[in-house]
Amino acid sequence: MKITYPSRRSFLTGATALIAAPAILRSTRAYAATPTLRIGHVSPRTGPLAGFAEADDYVLSAIQEAFAAGLDNNGKTWTVEIISKDSQSNPNRAAEVAADLILGDEVDIIVAASTPDTVNPVADQAEINDVPCLTTDCPWQPYFFGRNGIPGEGFRSTYHFFWGLEDVIGAFLDMWDGSGVPKTVGGLFPNDADGNAWGDAELGLPTPLAAAGYTLIDPGRYQPLSDDFSNQIAAFKAAGCEIVTGNMIPPDFATFWSQAAQQGFNPKIVTIGKALLFPSVIDSLGARGNGLSSEVWWSPNHPFASSLTGASARELAEGYTLATGRPWTQPIGFKHALFEVVADVIQRASDLEDPEAIVEAIATTNLNTIVGNVDWATGPINNVTKTPLVAGQWQNDGDGFDLKIVANALAPEIPLTGELVLLN
Repeated sequence: MKITYPSRRSFLTGATALIAAPAILRSTRAYAATPTLRIGHVSPRTGPLAGFAEADDYVLSAIQEAFAAGLDNNGKTWTVEIISKDSQSNPNRAAEVAADLILGDEVDIIVAASTPDTVNPVADQAEINDVPCLTTDCPWQPYFFGRNGIPGEGFRSTYHFFWGLEDVIGAFLDMWDGSGVPKTVGGLFPNDADGNAWGDAELGLPTPLAAAGYTLIDPGRYQPLSDDFSNQIAAFKAAGCEIVTGNMIPPDFATFWSQAAQQGFNPKIVTIGKALLFPSVIDSLGARGNGLSSEVWWSPNHPFASSLTGASARELAEGYTLATGRPWTQPIGFKHALFEVVADVIQRASDLEDPEAIVEAIATTNLNTIVGNVDWATGPINNVTKTPLVAGQWQNDGDGFDLKIVANALAPEIPLTGELVLLN
């Protein structure tokens, strides 16, 4: 059964008796010796998107340690409490836990990351209830247009930082253009928010690829968790595609890549968003993981440091590996950066009892973080600001794989660490 929650605004304005209760709560928190600010956090701990949340425990533990002494605002120290909930990689569940955090736990700020399936429903709940919201790990087009955002108007309470489809297209073209591979590209786009955005005729890959001289073969949307990619493979073989691109969850790519081998489809370049971000996915593919490529949002080689702890990108990545025994993953930097922005906002807000003052502090952020500068005054559209993007390729390195940065034209401040090698 679907539960419909009243908005916090309508709840507070519904009757005089209901106005008194939150007023008492605000008074208690305002005059407590050490008032508490609650931060809600939504992430896909389980399900097919769990790779995005693999480092959550490590990041949240470090953030709680950084917040242990509290944060100062206008001469008062505030305790910061983080309440984290699992979206289970399901957008309906993401909306439910966001509503629970907002209306049950009464969080003051809510944050979320990891694809439109998590980010959009959380941001929508925050917008409905006038709760300040920060999100990342989702291209800005599916975030903004997927939520029916209107350019020039945007949203009241919800703000997002990440790169856009124009950046991932630019990074991919930068990587492909010097390869000498024929410019016929097979597209794999699922029937979800990401896939529909990436495959969109105007906002997605088709138009800019055509402008760059590439022919995109798009067999149409497939359903996530599909078990048969024979139609796509047949279309790519018939068109002579030697490049394959798209946006997939890891199980779907594993199925496609296995069936491609079985059916004798051997492209020279395979560049897939989302699925190929994680070392665990590449390791699971064995020898067929070598040479696969993807966008690179963050790495130990990014020349940025945390505004909260002072740690460099390399130190954060190596700290994760030391603590867990696992290789670094790209979401580590952005999960950390969410709380860098939260800390900065808490310390700058004119009144932490007023959600509008918190939103104003978010909107006026100009902060150098571990993923680059976050400044909503420079965004491509309302409520959005961008972070740098490069392209990389997984290459054999000792007993495992290393993600080499092989194309950086869009962000030359991030150094190259390798050269593109065509698949055998």
